[in-house]
Amino acid sequence: MGKITIVNYPPRDAWEELLRRPEGRGENLEKVCEAIFEEVRREGDAAALKYTWHFDRVRLDRLDVTEEEFEVADQAVSPALKEAILLAKGNIEAFHALQRPARRACEREDAHGFRCWQEARPIERVGLYVPGGSAPLFSTVLMLAVPARLAGCAEIGLCTPPGRDGKVHPAILWSARACGVTRVFKLGGVQAIAAMTFGTGSVGRVDKIFGPGNPFVTAAKQRASTLGVAIDLPAGPSELMVVADETADPRFVAADLLSQAEHGPDSQVFLVTREEELPARVEAEVERQLRALPRREVAEQALAASTCVVLRTREECVEMINRYAPEHLMLSVSDPAAWVPLVRHAGSVFLGHYSPESAGDYASGTNHTLPTGGYARACSGVSVESFMKRISFQEISPRGLAYLAPAIEVMAENEGLIAHRNAVRARVNRSLTEE
Repeated sequence: MGKITIVNYPPRDAWEELLRRPEGRGENLEKVCEAIFEEVRREGDAAALKYTWHFDRVRLDRLDVTEEEFEVADQAVSPALKEAILLAKGNIEAFHALQRPARRACEREDAHGFRCWQEARPIERVGLYVPGGSAPLFSTVLMLAVPARLAGCAEIGLCTPPGRDGKVHPAILWSARACGVTRVFKLGGVQAIAAMTFGTGSVGRVDKIFGPGNPFVTAAKQRASTLGVAIDLPAGPSELMVVADETADPRFVAADLLSQAEHGPDSQVFLVTREEELPARVEAEVERQLRALPRREVAEQALAASTCVVLRTREECVEMINRYAPEHLMLSVSDPAAWVPLVRHAGSVFLGHYSPESAGDYASGTNHTLPTGGYARACSGVSVESFMKRISFQEISPRGLAYLAPAIEVMAENEGLIAHRNAVRARVNRSLTEE
């Protein structure tokens, strides 16, 4: 399959090696992040501008995008692209609006005289990171800014690296403005994450950082999470697993594998099937379609680290899905609905032959900021709730506290926390005296 390795009927004890993800440069990343974070913490904008020149080779006088630049971007984006962005934005809004939690939820009132409940609140200050690099990911603006607005976040800042001309891609700026984001900064990489972590003269400190990026950005986000700033999830290189049966069209499967492989050389794609003849047919399609791709070299590098696995049973296919926990899972099978209850670990799932992963990346309405690296075993993709938090409340009457007091006191005494016991006892004694 081009350069994809084909493995027929591997024993289970070989699966771990087959499903191994590309390894990063952990120690190096941590040292780079530590140095940049410390400099940004001390010097603010000056350090951010310095590293923008160092990494992006752009000299800037200021980090924030001006109103004039927004106006120029508006003129530069074609009507067709504007219409497409607005269609996608509408679908993303419609789906994500359904995710908004009730402001007051899971209330319980006990007959003995106390009640507990939760209320949802938006995270006040959020920072969105939109990668630049070889592709302007304006779709990520929609995926982050739309749920942030729906959640009601008061401050939404967006960082994205500038091009060599010192400007942000017009489609990114137009999408940001369409979503109501007015504070955009020409800042990428570790320095952007550090700026949002500490705040600089231009960039405000945030409470939570969202968005994908390269290994340096991912490492920087993880460092931010140790410094009092929450993060959405560790989003590493993109992943796709396609499970295909005899009804799958090799042209579709090849196109799907390539669509993910072109993201970057460290992307990883898998084809899992029970059909021995399918890999050869998909291989021919991959080679044919690859020749016409502008990002051919990038895709070829990704394909070199990818695998096609032929298994014997559907049960084995399901087990492999859940072992790998893919960011994106495509079920290119005749009966995808029957597979749904069996999928325990995946970021986003695409059912049937006419649900390409590209639809989720852009316009169907689901979010494309998803857990990678196996984090789908424990993490969800970005949603409106990602931009919110829940606060617990309780109200206890004197009668309710008298009912709870014996249990609280004996538990506190057995943990050796006598002040905890006393905080209850003082109230109960006063209540008895007043009666």
